[in-house]
Formats: sequence, C-alpha cells, structure tokens
Amino acid sequence: MKLSIIIPCYNEIDHLPELIRRVKSSPVADKEIILVDDCSTDGTTQLIENRFQTEVDRVVYHSENRGKGAAIQSGLVHVTGDLVIIQDADLEYDPMEYPTLMGPVVEGKADVVYGSRFMGGGPHRVHLFWHYVGNKALTLLSNMFTNLNLTDMETCYKLFRTEVIKGLNIQQNRFGIEPEITAKVARIRCRIYEVGISYYGRSYDEGKKIGWKDGFKAIYVILRYGIFR
Repeated sequence: MKLSIIIPCYNEIDHLPELIRRVKSSPVADKEIILVDDCSTDGTTQLIENRFQTEVDRVVYHSENRGKGAAIQSGLVHVTGDLVIIQDADLEYDPMEYPTLMGPVVEGKADVVYGSRFMGGGPHRVHLFWHYVGNKALTLLSNMFTNLNLTDMETCYKLFRTEVIKGLNIQQNRFGIEPEITAKVARIRCRIYEVGISYYGRSYDEGKKIGWKDGFKAIYVILRYGIFR
C-alpha cells in the first residue's frame, strides 16, 4: 500500500531538515511526502524553496497563516496514496513507527488507526503534567459523545484509508481538527484501532504551539460535532 504523508509546517526552520530526513528514511518503500507551509515567518518558507522543493513529492504554500486543519485540507487535495498519515513538522513523533500504524489497515482490520501516546510502546519524555491532564480530559469528553474508548484523541499520529479521510468534509482550520475528525469517523462507524507509539514531547520554550485557548476550542468542537450532526 502506498502511504501519503502530509506535513503541516509553520515556523519549524530548526526542526524541518531533520524531520524530512527521518520521514525519507522511514521503513515504508512506497510513500509520497506532501509538505504544506502555512505562511511561515522564520525563514522556513525560504528553506523549503531552496532545499526541499525538489526533495519531496509536493509542496503547498499558504499565502496567509490558516492553521493546522487548513494545512491538512490543502495537503489532502494532492494525495495519491492508499493511506494517509499526518506528520507534524516537529520531532515529537517518530516516522520509524509508520509500519506500526499501518499494520491494522494492511491486515484488513481497521479503517483508521490512532497512535496513542498513553498506551506504552517506545520511549516517552516525562514533562508537562497539566498538558497531560488536559489531553486526558479532552479524550474523556470526546469519548462520552462518540461512545469510543480512545486513550489519546488529541494525538497527531492518525492514519486513515484515503477514501475515509477524503470523505469527511473537514471544516475546522486549526487544532480543532483533531476532535472534529474523531467525531466524524465515529459517526460513520469506521473500524478504529489504537497502537502504542513513542513520544518525544517538546516544551513551549522549544517551540510547542498548542495552548490553553486551543483546549477551550477543542471543548467547543467536541460539543459542536457531538450534539449537532
């Protein structure tokens, strides 16, 4: 199966070269890399133009900052693979684990696979207690409305059969895309699996972007798509 890797990117000049190297070295032979620059302001755009434009399969540039959800939507337009995975442009998630996420779909058991940071697996950086609490609370609230028993709704690592994610009519342009997607794959009764992954979380000083305002937006999105269809 061909894997399409969508990389939403905003101000990641320090991490992008290593991330691209790791993605290209990942143990999936048939893959395409779709890089979406969300109007970076730190030199990332110029780095992509000068170095990575010819090293990946497709680059999409936003003329204004529109958010992670919008970047994923832009990337989906260019997908040609059988499977799609979202890969943040930081170094928190390990591309060497793509086969782990692909496994349940390749075996014909799943339509969607979530890479859970809380199920065990590889190494996990220990820090940010309140971020952990927030993730668990949002997952619990999401589960109440979707009737799923996910351990990590907010994970970046979500892998889909292409026809599933392209059929979702995604509306959220920023971090609200995570609970929106979860609500919508639950509603259409996809076969959803979780697998344990490693997690190399970074601090806000190291460039982590999601904050408490995004948590409140996630609550709104969970209620929005949980109550209104």
